[in-house]
Amino acid sequence: MSTPYPFTALVGQADLRLALLLNAVSPAVGGVLVRGEKGTAKSTAVRALSALLPQVDVVPGCRFSCAPTAPDPACPDGPHEAGGRAARPARMVELPVGASEDRLVGALDIERALSEGVKAFEPGLLADAHRGILYVDEVNLLHDHLIDLLLDAAAMGASYVEREGVSVRHAARFLLVGTMNPEEGELRPQLLDRFGLTVEVAASREPAQRVEVVRRRLAYEDDSAAFAARWAVDEADVRDRVVAARALLGRVVLGDGALMQIAATCAAFEVDGMRADIVMARTATALAAWAGRTDVRKEDVRQAALLALPHRRRRNPFDAPGLDEDKLDEILDSFPDEEPEPDPEPEPEPEGPDDGGPEGGPDGGPDGGPDGGGLPPQGHGQDPAPESAPEPDGGTPDPAEAEGAPEPAPARADAAEAPTQAAVRAADPFRTKMLSVPGLGEGASGRRSRARTAHGRTTGAQRPRGQLTKLHLAATIQAAAPHQLARGRTGRGLVVRGDDLRQATREGREGNLVLFVVDASGSMAARKRMGAVKGAVLSLLLDAYQRRDKVGLITFRGTGAELALPPTSSVDAAAARLEQLPTGGRTPLAAGLLKAHEVLRIERLRDPSRRPLLVVVTDGRATSAGPAGGDARALARRAALLLQGEHVASVVVDCESGPVRLGLAGVLAADLGGPAVTLDGLRADSLAGLVKNVRTSSATLRKAA
Repeated sequence: MSTPYPFTALVGQADLRLALLLNAVSPAVGGVLVRGEKGTAKSTAVRALSALLPQVDVVPGCRFSCAPTAPDPACPDGPHEAGGRAARPARMVELPVGASEDRLVGALDIERALSEGVKAFEPGLLADAHRGILYVDEVNLLHDHLIDLLLDAAAMGASYVEREGVSVRHAARFLLVGTMNPEEGELRPQLLDRFGLTVEVAASREPAQRVEVVRRRLAYEDDSAAFAARWAVDEADVRDRVVAARALLGRVVLGDGALMQIAATCAAFEVDGMRADIVMARTATALAAWAGRTDVRKEDVRQAALLALPHRRRRNPFDAPGLDEDKLDEILDSFPDEEPEPDPEPEPEPEGPDDGGPEGGPDGGPDGGPDGGGLPPQGHGQDPAPESAPEPDGGTPDPAEAEGAPEPAPARADAAEAPTQAAVRAADPFRTKMLSVPGLGEGASGRRSRARTAHGRTTGAQRPRGQLTKLHLAATIQAAAPHQLARGRTGRGLVVRGDDLRQATREGREGNLVLFVVDASGSMAARKRMGAVKGAVLSLLLDAYQRRDKVGLITFRGTGAELALPPTSSVDAAAARLEQLPTGGRTPLAAGLLKAHEVLRIERLRDPSRRPLLVVVTDGRATSAGPAGGDARALARRAALLLQGEHVASVVVDCESGPVRLGLAGVLAADLGGPAVTLDGLRADSLAGLVKNVRTSSATLRKAA
């Protein structure tokens, strides 16, 4: 469909519309990150925004959108002659998740640069997005090296392309808008902080509003041009209001009182750095201009905090984003109210067919309310403790469950009949040392195991496979040198041909699939160990988050195993499933290992380049053979040897405790061909040699095979 969906026809999502419009008023706010579940009009809203932006004046023929009044002196298409001017709509450029580095920053013709000494440069998406919008859908799935390039361009307002001493620079100032589904993984903190505002969106649970969404979408799909014509007046009104707010922005006064409120709010919520204060100040100023005022009020500061702080106050990836609104009100109420200067009456809200409709109450405008809109309550940033969950180290332990007490006799009933104990809270996470997969992989970019990557230290050269991306200069010259006389070289320049070019091979780090197999049987809970076990797994999950891994979670108890979380990049989801994990019943160790084998087999087909690391968290007991019947320990050993035979790198976290230990986890580790480590030995200060053991064990397996 060539006609975009009208921005003013969006149903609900008042905070999303407000955040986008504030950036249209003041691009200095720094962009928007839209977080939410699929099917909530995230992409539709962003694409509709470009139609509301004013046109931009550019130098005719300039591929880098230089402004006629202040052209970039370093523009590759320059220098520009004075007097030329052309107007065009503001662009919205989409960055695909699978884009290459050359597509993002542009491509430099290395062959012509070496042989002719000219900068033959083809602009990339950053050049196209200059003075417009750069939209990244599923920004959390973007490769790390592209994120690094975005960070550099956003920080410096320019893009640099450097290839073996040949460099090109051009301006790249754009409004960065990203959308993401948190269930698919989180963003790196560095990129998260680059977004000025963040908005959480969710589908409405009101039937009337959902009906209106469906009605408008069907009408748009039937005849997009006629549907857009119905909203043309409202679109023009909002566009005029954006232009008026931009004109008013320079006259808005940000007083000392508002600045003190902003500083006190940022300090109270313990945000990192000073960017939050600056973004809040710009957002509050834009809110005042959008409302048609020349002074910043307390309600502007409050709304700015709700938009600019939730993603900046997160302390670790397992804390839910959000802001304690009661605390925010308490901070702002501590400042006396100031009498504002009388302002001219603001322009009326654009009226349209949705005014007073189901999407946001009586106001119905894109700002969501007379004070500029507001976010719904987002909680206090922390999950409340389950009332029935005992602290791992609190209270007086039951004598029958104290450390060192004998294990209870195995229950005769299956897990379906055994009582399920309440979920236990995880102990505090700690820093772990790196577990890595042996060998040299070629998986997705990450920070765990050694791999051949596009970035990293140069280890050699080879003929390029496809388009040349990283030139190995010395190898290229060495390949071209013997042919200079035959090619008729007469001057100082080197005669280089395409078959002389050599691609640099680099070694860096890859992300792995870390599959956790957690014992949730009654033997794990009998001695109050589950809190410590969850704390250890939580620590490993935090490590996986920092190293850009995919994670999966399998639990086993009773008579079988369950895939609690299919392999995903969302470590938050894994932590939430772990927190709710119940315990009880017998120990079907074989079922857990066989489920891991099945999951790894499927993932090998889906993502063959990503290597797995199996982490089995158990005391090693096997008391249930499951529906198949037979000797539980023998079945567990056969399952472990099956994984060993496929060279799956494994680590067993031994959860056995007390003065009398059976050492069954060590036996399981030997069957898997990997090391065993205790819960205490998992900590960073006592994990020395574990990585070496993983590599040694795997190398032994390969030799034996």
